[in-house]
Amino acid sequence: MNTSTKAGLQSKLPHVGTTIFTVMSKLAAEHNAINLSQGFPGFDCSPELVSLVERYLRNGFNQYAPMTGVPALREILAQKTADLYGVTYDPETEITVTSGATEALFAAITAVVRPGDEVIVFEPAYDSYVPAIELNGGIPVYVTLTPPDYTVDWETVRQKITDKTRLILVNTPHNPTGRVWTADDLQQLANLVHDRDIWIVSDEVYEHIVFDQHTHLSLMTHPVLQERTFVVGSFGKTFHITGWKVGYCFAPKELTTEFRKVHQYLTFSTVTPIQHALADYLKNPEHYQQLPNFYQRKRDLFLEGLRQSRFTIKPAEGSFFQTVSYASITDEPDYELAVRLTKEIGVASIPVSVFYRQKNDYQMLRFCFAKDDAILLDAAERLSKL
Repeated sequence: MNTSTKAGLQSKLPHVGTTIFTVMSKLAAEHNAINLSQGFPGFDCSPELVSLVERYLRNGFNQYAPMTGVPALREILAQKTADLYGVTYDPETEITVTSGATEALFAAITAVVRPGDEVIVFEPAYDSYVPAIELNGGIPVYVTLTPPDYTVDWETVRQKITDKTRLILVNTPHNPTGRVWTADDLQQLANLVHDRDIWIVSDEVYEHIVFDQHTHLSLMTHPVLQERTFVVGSFGKTFHITGWKVGYCFAPKELTTEFRKVHQYLTFSTVTPIQHALADYLKNPEHYQQLPNFYQRKRDLFLEGLRQSRFTIKPAEGSFFQTVSYASITDEPDYELAVRLTKEIGVASIPVSVFYRQKNDYQMLRFCFAKDDAILLDAAERLSKL
């Protein structure tokens, strides 16, 4: 008789379940609701870009790309960065193409975080940050940002830094709040880290989606920050191709060396024909220069539709998300309201509390306005009846 027993598998992420994005998208589908929850464009990418991919598919560019990325793509990224920000990165040793920004974030965090290291996280925070920290044995240390402005209290950040602080995670333009960091934010951060062994990962996937008088200030533009920062970008948000999963990371040579050691064992390389197509497509700067106006018009259309609603709204400064306060309408928990709105009026959103460690409920919902105009107007009309 076999009396041996199997040991239960101990989860490395015991608190992680199905993401809120999956939950709300499923709920939206079940109730035939307008899905403004998950952050992906509701329209297709450029036919020109599709034709470029097809050309490379049909001409034999279907084997492994170099681990670091197709040279032509790294070179055009270096040129684009120099033109936009006046910062020079060596495409051979300081730029890496990844399978999406999420992979780049994980590789950067893994490169520097060891068991017991502390990582400062500004919350509300994108949901991949903390699991990546914890999988590497790191300890997230939270700095809470609150509505309506979500500004950083730099004295609080200073108090959170200890001898164990190894990394600070930055996200600008910010998901889910739409806030864009200022020159003062960059300087305040530089003041805190310039004499410490602290690295930075800067998630800048919405770099081209900024509105009104705001300007995206990449951390690479500050010399103190540039020398210690992994800057992560994405083509998915810029060119409406989130399903292609192509991102990249800029970092000084010594940081890139460690980054690539992790990257080569995560995905090794990224889909080859798409890299070649993107390299060609980037040769025309208008393809990303027109994005601020394109998305600001959609933001404004959505907000105009909500003008007669009872929501309190501070226009997003960047990203393709708009948060709204419903405090003057109901005192329901945000999760319950998000579910009810999906079922009863047919508009799905994301409750902002899910982006906080302790599910802080400031009675805020997040809507994605990267959708066709008719859908935005329909959603706004429904929400205005609340």
